[in-house]
Amino acid sequence: MERVAIIGASMTQFGQREAWIRDLIAEAGKACLEDAGVDSSAVEHLYVSNMSSGEFEGQGGIMNMLAHDLGVLPAYSQRVDQTSSSGGAGIYAAWQSIASGASEMTLLVGGEKMTHKTTGEATDIIASITHPDEYKHGVTLPSFAGMTARHYLERFDAPRESLGKVAVKNHKNGVDNPHAQFRKEVDLETVLESPIVADPLRLYDFCPITDGSAALMFCPESVAREYTDDYAVVSGVAGATDTHVVHERPDPTVMNGVVESGKGAYEMSGHGPEDVDVAELHDMFTILEFLQMEGLGFAGHGEAWKRVEAGDTERTGPLPINTSGGLKSKGHPLGASGVAQGVEIYEQVVGEAGPRQVDADVGLCCNVGGFGNCVITTIMEAGQ
Repeated sequence: MERVAIIGASMTQFGQREAWIRDLIAEAGKACLEDAGVDSSAVEHLYVSNMSSGEFEGQGGIMNMLAHDLGVLPAYSQRVDQTSSSGGAGIYAAWQSIASGASEMTLLVGGEKMTHKTTGEATDIIASITHPDEYKHGVTLPSFAGMTARHYLERFDAPRESLGKVAVKNHKNGVDNPHAQFRKEVDLETVLESPIVADPLRLYDFCPITDGSAALMFCPESVAREYTDDYAVVSGVAGATDTHVVHERPDPTVMNGVVESGKGAYEMSGHGPEDVDVAELHDMFTILEFLQMEGLGFAGHGEAWKRVEAGDTERTGPLPINTSGGLKSKGHPLGASGVAQGVEIYEQVVGEAGPRQVDADVGLCCNVGGFGNCVITTIMEAGQ
């Protein structure tokens, strides 16, 4: 099987946008076509990662709209919904379309429009992905995060400050991302004194509500060489699920979907955790960065906080994590987040990350749906 390459990427400004979903995804799609140097007529498959355009805007059929707006007709189009891991699922779908031989040029665009809703309305839409037995009791993803964080800190004797340092690091990285929603550093004292949302987690432990879109262009490696000498290869990609009812898990500090998707991606790529030079993790809540680090083998169980305290995950450390600013600073437009993670890893391994650039030949991104209910892990490396 020929290797699958990525030859172009784009990301719109994340944050509060006046544009609606149709315009947001068209903006990213057009920019990606331009970045890749691909004519719209060459696109054979079009995937749109989106969780809730119907719930947020009352708008369906966005993949058909985008095919029309980009002029890629008669390309096959499909919307990909895997809750907040829709972007990662879109990467998997685009990879499959090329790897199977069904397409020689596949465009993936992820997007979401959210900020026109109140915080309560948006939270309620997002909370609908929880199990009905939990949802009817008022359980939300922030409440899961708070309970898990409390359990983790007490069980592993981790200082509360270690979670705050995740937020500080990711905000610092976001300053150098021109598309990030929040390009402002915060200090540890500000994080630890911000309003409580779900004890012990406070405002700065959570990502914002965001509008935005991102895109990637996929093709076989032989085709990639016709367009550019600088491309990335998707050397590993895998998905997994965990119990939908969170309290049925034997250990709330282990996200089995992360563990299993990571295993699959590592096996496919031939790489292990020690080979990863840079990673984008799904820090919807700061505690999730710890759980993914451990599930992916970057730290032992209950020991991710020690690597954070040691500065290992800083941009200048041995394992830079969330150089983009992560969901925490960059923003979290649900269907776009996993694609934007892929954009950051693509730019890192091809050397186009600008002031965020680190020394990276192999990168990993992990996109989490719900509270680990479904997970996609992707490994990219520089093409040769």
